[in-house]
Amino acid sequence: MNNFTFYSPTEFVFGRETETQVGRLCIRYGARRVMIVYGGGSVVRSGLLDRVKDSLTREGIVCCELSGVQPNPVDTKVREGLALAQEFQPDFLLPVGGGSVIDTAKAIAVGYYYEGDFWDFYIGKAKPHQALPVGVVLTIPAAGSEGSGNTVITDTRTKVKTGLREPMLLRPRFAVMNPELTMTLPAWQTASGISDMMAHILERYLSNTPDVQIGDRLAEGMLLAIMEMAARVMKDPLDYEARANIMWCGTIAHNDTCSLGRKEDWFSHAMEHEVSAEYDVTHGAGLAVIVPAFLLYASRHNPHKVAQLAHRVLGIADSGDMEEDARQGALALKAWLHDVLRMPVNFSQLGIQAPDLELMNTRLHKLKGEVLHGYMDLDAAATMEIYRMVME
Repeated sequence: MNNFTFYSPTEFVFGRETETQVGRLCIRYGARRVMIVYGGGSVVRSGLLDRVKDSLTREGIVCCELSGVQPNPVDTKVREGLALAQEFQPDFLLPVGGGSVIDTAKAIAVGYYYEGDFWDFYIGKAKPHQALPVGVVLTIPAAGSEGSGNTVITDTRTKVKTGLREPMLLRPRFAVMNPELTMTLPAWQTASGISDMMAHILERYLSNTPDVQIGDRLAEGMLLAIMEMAARVMKDPLDYEARANIMWCGTIAHNDTCSLGRKEDWFSHAMEHEVSAEYDVTHGAGLAVIVPAFLLYASRHNPHKVAQLAHRVLGIADSGDMEEDARQGALALKAWLHDVLRMPVNFSQLGIQAPDLELMNTRLHKLKGEVLHGYMDLDAAATMEIYRMVME
C-alpha cells in the first residue's frame, strides 16, 4: 500500500425532506450571499428550487440564480457564471442538481478569485490556491461530485474535455441528499448514473499496487450492492431503499475511500471524454460502451485484476486460466449493462454510426501524452484497438 493523505470534510445530510435544512447549513458555513446554480426545468417543475429558496430566505440569505447548465458542462456557462458572480459578489455557491451542475459551480468557485482564464487550471497552466465554498443539493446520483474535489468541463472551441482535481479546495462543505428527489428520474438517466458510479469504482480497482485488500474489498462490495439495487430500481423506480443505497454508493464510489494507498487508472474515463466531447452523448452511457472494451483489452494484456473482478463480483468460476476468466468477466459485465441497465454497449447503440476514431484517438494522446501509464501502458495503437472494439 502506498502513502496517502485523505482529506474529506464534507458534511452529508441524507434522507427524506433534507432539502429543508439548506438555509441552516449555509448559515453554519458562513454564507450570506448565495449563488444558486442549476440546469433545466426539473428543479423548477418539481418545486425543489422554491423549497431551497424558501429555506435560504428564512435564514435571511440573499441569493441570485444561474440556470441552464447542460449535461457535459461547458466553459461558456462557467464564464457566464463568473460574470454573474463578479456582479453579485457571492460568498457561497449552491448547485442544485447532478454532476454537471456541481462541476460548473466548482469551476466558478475556483475561477472567481483568479485574474486570468479559469481554463488555465484545467490545462495545467496555473494552480488554484483559493476558491469560493460550495454546498450541494443532489438530485442525480452518478458523478459523485457532491463528495469529491473533482470537476470536469469541456472547452467548446477545441472540444477538449478534461478535469481538475483539488480536494483541499473543492470538496463541498455539505451535501444534502434526499433519495426521494431521484424517483422521478427517467430510467435512462438512472441507468446512466449507475454506469458512471460503477466506472468510478473500476478506475480505482484496476491497479497494480500490491496489498490493497481493504480497497479491493470495499470496491467489490460496492459493485455487488450497486448491481443488486440497480436490478430493483429498474423494476420499481419508487423503491426508496434501492434509491437510497444507489445514492450513497454514488458518493462513496468517488470520494476516494476505496482508492487510498493505490495508483489509480482513469484512462477508460479519458477515452470516454473524447466520445462525449465530440458527440455530446450521456457520460454514463459512453462509459457503458468504453469500459467493457477496456476490460476485454486488459484481459489479454494485464488480466490479474480483471480476473479477480470476474471471480469475486461477476459470477465467473475460477477455471485456472486467468486470461480466459478475465475475458468472461468483461463479457459478463457487458451483458449486465445491456440486459439489466438497458445501456448501449457499442457505438451504434450509442447513436454514433460512423465515429471518427482517428480524431478522438489523436486528441486523447495530445491531451494525455504519447503513452498512457496506468493499469496498462497504452500507446496510440493500443487505444485505437480499444476504440475499434467498441464498434462490435
